[in-house]
Amino acid sequence: MEFIKEQILFTFLFFFFIVSLQSQEKKIDSLKRELQIHQEKDTTRVKFLNQLALYHYRNDPPQAIAYVVESLKLAKELKFIKFIARCSYVKGVVYMEQANFEVAIDNLNNAIKHYTTINDLNGIEKCKNALGVLYDYKGEYKLSLKNYEEGKAIAEKLGNKESINTYLYNMGNIYASIGDYQKAKNNFNKVLNINIKDKDSLGMLSCLNSIATVYYEQSNYSQSLKYNNESLYIAQKIKDSIGIFQSYINIGNTYRLKDLYDKALHFYNKALAIKAASFNVKNITALKNNIAGVFYDKKNYESAEAYYLESIALSQEIDDNVNLVTAINGLGFNYLKTKKHAKALKCFKEALEIYALDYTSLDLLDSYQGLAETYFDMKKYDLALLNARELEKLAEKNKVLLHKKEAYIMLYKIYKIKGDYKKALENHEQYKIIGDSLLNKENIKKITEIEYEYKYKNELENAEKREIKLTKTVKATSKDLEKSQQKLLLGVIVFLIITILLAVIIFFLKLRNIRSKNQNSLIEQKLLRSQMTPHFIFNSLSVLQGIILNKEEEKSIHYLSKFSKLLRITLENSRDTMVLLSQELIAIENYLALQNLENESYRYSILVDKTIAVALFKIPPMLIQPFIENAIEHGFKNQNENKKIDVQLKFSGKSLICIITDNGIGINAQKESVRPYKKSLATTITSERLEILSKEFKMKGSVTVEDRQQYNEKGTIVTLVIPYKIYVA
Repeated sequence: MEFIKEQILFTFLFFFFIVSLQSQEKKIDSLKRELQIHQEKDTTRVKFLNQLALYHYRNDPPQAIAYVVESLKLAKELKFIKFIARCSYVKGVVYMEQANFEVAIDNLNNAIKHYTTINDLNGIEKCKNALGVLYDYKGEYKLSLKNYEEGKAIAEKLGNKESINTYLYNMGNIYASIGDYQKAKNNFNKVLNINIKDKDSLGMLSCLNSIATVYYEQSNYSQSLKYNNESLYIAQKIKDSIGIFQSYINIGNTYRLKDLYDKALHFYNKALAIKAASFNVKNITALKNNIAGVFYDKKNYESAEAYYLESIALSQEIDDNVNLVTAINGLGFNYLKTKKHAKALKCFKEALEIYALDYTSLDLLDSYQGLAETYFDMKKYDLALLNARELEKLAEKNKVLLHKKEAYIMLYKIYKIKGDYKKALENHEQYKIIGDSLLNKENIKKITEIEYEYKYKNELENAEKREIKLTKTVKATSKDLEKSQQKLLLGVIVFLIITILLAVIIFFLKLRNIRSKNQNSLIEQKLLRSQMTPHFIFNSLSVLQGIILNKEEEKSIHYLSKFSKLLRITLENSRDTMVLLSQELIAIENYLALQNLENESYRYSILVDKTIAVALFKIPPMLIQPFIENAIEHGFKNQNENKKIDVQLKFSGKSLICIITDNGIGINAQKESVRPYKKSLATTITSERLEILSKEFKMKGSVTVEDRQQYNEKGTIVTLVIPYKIYVA
């Protein structure tokens, strides 16, 4: 008798799986940051919301629903059919994971409808795959295969190898469900080889899990136990609650088959206590069936009945025929044990009606076995024989050893009572052959070895620690026996301690000295950043006074606005070691405009490459302005016309570069001037600042000043390589 249909998990290549999950967590964090920054209601925000929904649909379904509801609402407001279709698809996937099949089907069909209107084959293909998975969940295997085949045909038309592999895997699961194990293994192994080649850890995990399920259905419990223990070991390492939940169930199932019912119940209850699994009602119904089965095995029929009834109610609520039939059959066997024959027959017949024409369902084996045993108990031997023969036929067709064994023992009993001793003997011999194959010594040995493999892995690190500790103890004992060597060792240790202390003191003295120098440099920088050229302020106020006296009200207001904004930004920036590039550019633009407002004596431009997001870059303040000021005050000396200053920012090789170009007298001519001090001071201080900042930021920072004469041009060119940070909200 088989009450349970569980999914057995197995993990292959642990390293790649860990990397993949860590990468997924980083991706979620990155998407959340992007969503927080991107507040515009456009298709980009829809994409972010859908991606977050898919990342959360397994371990946090309520959050996934919140994301997809917002994305669908926004897509409808934008009236973008492709995104409406995509949102409907994501919503269908999320609800399917929670076993809310009716809502999931509506959303997936709605997505297909929208994708069809724009002839989006990729979208239709993904929906077909999702519907195939959904009907597989429901146990409607024909509909599942139909959708898989239609989706696979589209994938082949598009030449999408990845999707073709997905369909091979999913169709393999259907073949396993209907008992065609050879086809199932062929499909799984094809996809597994591709996943190993591509180092796709999650793909390998899925394939190996499915192969494990096939082994379980074929009664190869040694392999199932191995995969269960591997799965639990890895799930605990990566703290995957759903993986732990499924591993607990699978280990409980194996202990149950070995008649270790208390151990089985222990693992089932641990699984039931995992909160994250409660979002999927289908998982809970399967688990309650398993717990009921353990109580049945322990002959606690009252508790078994209660759990079966709970499972039946939950299965009917979500339209889950697979777990529903399992629960009904289990309840039937429970009634049989308590001699409630009428109720037992009703249960087995009801289970048969659900899969009336689907002779590939393994649940039918339980139903026919239950009918045969119930009629036999009621002494209705002809009806018992009819159902026992049907059980034998289906068990042979699906190659299920346990049910074949039950069929032969039932046939033996029936023929013996009916007086057909020849047939009774034949069936009894078949029963012994299968019993021997299930309980041979080699199989038992493998199960025992693999059962402890998981324990050995958990104890490995402790064993290594004990070994290290034992080694230290042995060394300590040897030292006690050699007192002279012990004294020498003590002297060496004292010498080493004194040496280390001296080294530490010297290190901290040097460190304090460096910190003092850095602090002095920072104070000097703040002082330099906080001051503004008195000559510039005086000139600005004089110009403003002249404009007011001339009663140019509009111009004076404009001038005063720019002057006050520049003062405010300068004061604010003087308090911070880093400012947004956008703020620094505003300050520079205001400075240039004020210097030029009275008579527009020169032309200027500020160019920023499209690759630079000025709202995300943060740079040290007041690095650029001194060189612009120098160009205005000294570069255009004795030059009245055709004066031009260009400021260009570009991003190249992960370096933020600012190029300040003027067409003045040139740096060489300035050096011969009477007042070269300001230029020299700006260059010197900026160089010192950049040297300190380069160490702090661990990236290049420099300043170079060249005369354009060497390029057969007039003026000066200043190149700043500015250290920066990327702003994260």
